Amino acid sequence: MAELHETTFQFEGAEVAVQVGGCGLPLLMIHGSGPGASTLGNWRSVLGPLSDHFHVHAMDLIGFGRSDRKAEAPYFDFELWQRQVTAMIDRMPAGPIAIIGHSISGALALRQAAGNERVVGVLATGTMGLPFALNDGTVRTWTYPKDREALVAAARTLIKNPDLIDEAYLRNREAVLRQPGYEEYFDEMFGGDKQSFIDAAVIPEQDLARILCPVSLIHGRDDEAFPPAPLSVRMAQHIPHADLYLLGNCSHSIAMEHPDKLIVTALSTFRQDARSGSPD
Repeated sequence: MAELHETTFQFEGAEVAVQVGGCGLPLLMIHGSGPGASTLGNWRSVLGPLSDHFHVHAMDLIGFGRSDRKAEAPYFDFELWQRQVTAMIDRMPAGPIAIIGHSISGALALRQAAGNERVVGVLATGTMGLPFALNDGTVRTWTYPKDREALVAAARTLIKNPDLIDEAYLRNREAVLRQPGYEEYFDEMFGGDKQSFIDAAVIPEQDLARILCPVSLIHGRDDEAFPPAPLSVRMAQHIPHADLYLLGNCSHSIAMEHPDKLIVTALSTFRQDARSGSPD
């Protein structure tokens, strides 16, 4: 299994952390936005196996993980993160790339695919990108957990099998959440009208129709916080070459709940003919 190492780069006054390793088709991986979300928290089960097949670049968004926080509010800044993704792609090896994006970063990945010819494949897990109504699960996801009990409750919204909410998972999340000042930062990031954060990530249907590379959408059938019907199911109807996978006994955290299925789907989506940008 290939080893990954951390590198950093400066972007709009912030230091961005990236885990890099492996060889092959360059693959950008971007995590979601839940409590304590980060590259190592979201992708720890799949980073190593994917780096055996791809040149992985797994990036922490500004305000998450090991990347710096944004200096000034608003801290929820979808357009900033979109520019950050573009900057990361510009730093990756020249030529075609693939992207795996989770939740809000699925929308970031699909936006790139709609306008960047270098993107030859996208795998989006539990993705946002279309309108849906805020619900109790979404609110829990975007509320700072004051203690471990609250963190476990939030995790049970995102993970179907409680056995997966183990000590390693909780410690990875707490390593981000318990940093000095992060509670106030997270509270302000997701303060106010949480429906506005859903709306900020919406991709116009005409832009989805412009995505011509292979796309795989994986969504947990039991995802309460980010329900599949108004998101991946509907999205698949607008993306010309989209495959849709609904996983039973699965909530929102695909990489944790079904890592083997994610890896197999990535290998299929980013197969050799996808690298040429020519879908079947």
